[in-house]
Amino acid sequence: MNSNNLDRWHRVVFEEDRDLLTELLDETVEFHSPTLWKPKSGAQVTHFILTSVLEIFQDFRYHREWVEGNDMALEFSTKVLDKNIKGIDLIKWNDEGKIVHFEVLIRPLNGLQALYEEMSARLIKAGLA
Repeated sequence: MNSNNLDRWHRVVFEEDRDLLTELLDETVEFHSPTLWKPKSGAQVTHFILTSVLEIFQDFRYHREWVEGNDMALEFSTKVLDKNIKGIDLIKWNDEGKIVHFEVLIRPLNGLQALYEEMSARLIKAGLA
């Protein structure tokens, strides 16, 4: 993998480029959310979750980024409602430049709870939970 994938991911996040997100997600992508018991599979549900998070997160910033081959670990901070959050995005790409695995780790618990409440309502309304 080259830095092009990281650059494209930054465009998704910071320019909220939903069309590019659609292009980047492999149809079989597996999404591991800190707010869901089981991973979700497929581009459509992953797209819904990630675009919802872009709407929920406030003052989002990446701090440190590690890239090795097709794997990325991206440390971030953000706010959900009035709760400060720190987290890590773990992203695995295939050789075609598509995201095949996405996992999010978040702390502290009160920030995770705020995210859970916001995401649960959206997932239920969309019929995905």
